This record gives sequence, structure tokens and C-alpha cells, in this order.
Amino acid sequence: MSLSDRIIAVANQKGGVGKTTTAINLATALAACGRSVLLIDFDPQGNASTGLGIDDRTHNSYSLIAGSSQADEAIQTTQVPRLDMIPTVVDLSAAEVELSDLPDREFRLRSAISKISKPYQYVIIDCPPSLGMLTVNALAAATSVLVPLQCEFYALEGLSQLMRTIDAVRAGLNGDLRMQGIVLTMYDSRNKLSSMVANDVRDHFGELVYSTVVPRNVRVSEAPSFGQPVLIYDLKCPGSQAYAALAAELLRQEAKAA
Repeated sequence: MSLSDRIIAVANQKGGVGKTTTAINLATALAACGRSVLLIDFDPQGNASTGLGIDDRTHNSYSLIAGSSQADEAIQTTQVPRLDMIPTVVDLSAAEVELSDLPDREFRLRSAISKISKPYQYVIIDCPPSLGMLTVNALAAATSVLVPLQCEFYALEGLSQLMRTIDAVRAGLNGDLRMQGIVLTMYDSRNKLSSMVANDVRDHFGELVYSTVVPRNVRVSEAPSFGQPVLIYDLKCPGSQAYAALAAELLRQEAKAA
């Protein structure tokens, strides 16, 4: 049985756009909708692991691609029912250099997670904020890419660079890779620029852009310091409601495509 037909890489080479927050809370919301979900922390900063309160990182995504851990032993349960996780450690940053000398260097993650025995309905990979070998590994393993995009001036410029990388991976490494969608994050309704950027992105990418917009919300920023997704930290806050709506929209998208 295959690991999953839905492996979503959450990617943006620009930091501070809500990438990890989106990965954690989308995974949590999908699990709350009754789906079995595996979240893979593939960012050396380890913020997704911290944000879900994972302390034991003996087996992790670095030891996984280095070959010193098996995928099944790297999986941990989380405080969220139906959500499991493979955490990471800062050592993963060394993998950018180490992978260059390994055979099948672009496929180390895909090969490792293909051995997971438990089937998941969704696998979500939190990519690092770069377009290096780790992100290429994630894109080579994924079936689709979800791009969190902050509503700021240079958003489209960075997005075009990411799109070129996705096209290159599709052409050379993973012909099945598709765009899952673009989600606008850190939207400030009081800021005219946010509205302008949102309109520009929708003009350029049309239906690829989710209707759901994630607002700038202090509760979303506070939640990781408590080791909790914002959906557990404060279910009723605007950020939680936005991620619940995003999960619902993604599920409708998947049902329509089936």
C-alpha cells in the first residue's frame, strides 16, 4: 500500500511568510476533519517540531535521509488526534552539503518515506525557506505544492522564482508534481497594500489562489511558544477560523478533482 496519494510540499523560499504556521495548522485542521495526516518537518530551524511540542527528536528527518533511521521509527504521535509527525534537528542544515555527494541525492526523502508502513490520507512537508537541495528533495517526493504568500510588495517577484524551480523539478525529477494552490497570508485589511497585492496575485494566477485569506493575527504568533497549533491554542480566533476554512476549501478542491 502506498504512503499517500496526497503529499503536499508547503514551500516558499522567502522566510517569514507563514510557511511553517500554514503547514502546522493546515495539518491540524485536516486531522480535525477526520483525515489521517503525517507532517514532516524538513526545515532545519525545526519550528514545526517546536510548534507541536515535540521534544524527543532522536529519530528525525535528518537521520532519515542520512540513512541512520528508518521512517517508521522517526514517526511520533502528537497532541492532535490523527496527526503524526517526523520532527527535525538543526543538523539537517548540513544535509545541503552532504547530499551533493550521495547517489540519487534528489530522491533521498522520497525513498525514505516510501518505506513508511502506515498509510496516511495526507502527508504535509514543511520545506526550508530556500530553493536548495532540501526543497528539491521535498518537491521530488511531493504530489503537489502549496505556496503561502505574504501580502507584501515583493511577493510576486519571489513567487515567479519558485514557479521556475517547480517547473524544473517537474521537467527533470517529478513529472507528476502539480500546483495545489496559493494561500495569501498575513493579510491586513487596514493596509491598502495587502489588498493591492491580493488583487495582483489573483489577476496573475486566477483559480490557483484560494478564496481563504489568512489574516495577520497575534494569537497565531503566540501559539508556537506554547507548543500548540493555533487551532488548539485559540479555536475561535480569526487565524484559527481561516485555517479551518482553508482545510475545508482544500478538501472541496480534492473532491472536485477526484
